[in-house]
Amino acid sequence: MSAWRWLAARLTAYAQLTRLHRPIGSLLLLWPTWWALWLASHGLPDPKFLAVFTAGVLTMRSAGCAINDYLDRDFDAHVERTRSRPLPRGAIRPAEALAICVLLLMASLALVLTLNRRTQELAVIGALLAVTYPLGKRLTHLPQVYLGIAFGWGIPMAFAAVQDKVPPIAWLLLIANVFWTVAYDTFYAMADRADDLKVGIKSSAILFGEDDRLIIGVLQASALATLALVGWQARLGPWFFGGLGLAALTAVHHQYLTRRREPAACFRAFLANNWFGAAVFAGIASHYWMTA
Repeated sequence: MSAWRWLAARLTAYAQLTRLHRPIGSLLLLWPTWWALWLASHGLPDPKFLAVFTAGVLTMRSAGCAINDYLDRDFDAHVERTRSRPLPRGAIRPAEALAICVLLLMASLALVLTLNRRTQELAVIGALLAVTYPLGKRLTHLPQVYLGIAFGWGIPMAFAAVQDKVPPIAWLLLIANVFWTVAYDTFYAMADRADDLKVGIKSSAILFGEDDRLIIGVLQASALATLALVGWQARLGPWFFGGLGLAALTAVHHQYLTRRREPAACFRAFLANNWFGAAVFAGIASHYWMTA
């Protein structure tokens, strides 16, 4: 193999490790961060904050994927959907995955050092959440709750960066994100349920059993109700609640997709949650644009 071909194969494997070819995780992390930036800045986020938080979403998500695959490398080889990942198939060594994770964390640190002290302190907690989340699957059937906090930690950070404080509405928005995350990640877990049972990984899909879609529906409704409360407290108008209505329609569609609990359909429902996040953001942004 030529040096160029070896380098291309290496870079491709690194991109797969950090999921650069699958942006859905970054989008699901980005939407709540943008919700918070727009709310905290009343619709006019500073371009610096927008750039720093958007780049931070990409670096932290990639770092989380690298450490997840490192910790799950023995499990992933036994799961149909993950056995082709770079570590299980031997395309890269475990030490390389750790090195990439460290480099991405350093990039995230460089970004957060441009923000105020309060945001930097919250970022330390966020980094710990990101790198320890994979261990939750060994300890509890609800690692999705941990993931919801990790994926929503950009919310208090955004408020801290913009306002130098974390008001109650930020924590309420984080709670809404936890409800939403547990719902969409349970769809993800439903796609892997058979393999997870074989290898002993815990998940909400296993815990909920035949009540999975019912509980997901309750979680989706809880997320929407909490977001409505956020909108009421922030004095958002009809444009926001219209966006929330669109998000509710996407949730109904997810339930329809998974009516037979087919793994591929459950995974499609997980992917479709991008539109839920986008609809909520559109509602927030539209309120400020239309009332400016």
